[in-house]
Amino acid sequence: MSLRHMQIGEVAERVGLSLRTIRYYEEVGLVRPSARTPGGFRLYAEPDVARLNLVKRMKTLEFSLEEMGDLLSLLDRLSDDERDDEQDDEQPGARGEIIDRLSMYRSAAEQRCSALRAQLETAEALAADLRTELSRQRRHARMSR
Repeated sequence: MSLRHMQIGEVAERVGLSLRTIRYYEEVGLVRPSARTPGGFRLYAEPDVARLNLVKRMKTLEFSLEEMGDLLSLLDRLSDDERDDEQDDEQPGARGEIIDRLSMYRSAAEQRCSALRAQLETAEALAADLRTELSRQRRHARMSR
């Protein structure tokens, strides 16, 4: 089965990141293109796009580059374990430890989502207050004419 490859521009458009940001994420080791053309252009497949989307979501929740790298490493190791069930026999507790660490990241993401919800509620309350004040001022201006 062959993977459809996309150039960086198409990937940037799909993911909503700049070319510069994608190159930076490659430079710091968060993502790697699946292949390169003979001329050296980066080529990405769907799993690469999914990984970039995950990085984008982690950035939105203000995970550090180190945390992003660690989380991606955990996911890679779990994915590798699924492909190689013999590894579980060699290191019986390793998978459980990885899952525990993954659970910590899930908790951190949920906490950050809660904090964002609280910020959104505050922002929505401010917007509602401003709408009310604007309506009041417009009524006052009409009555003053």
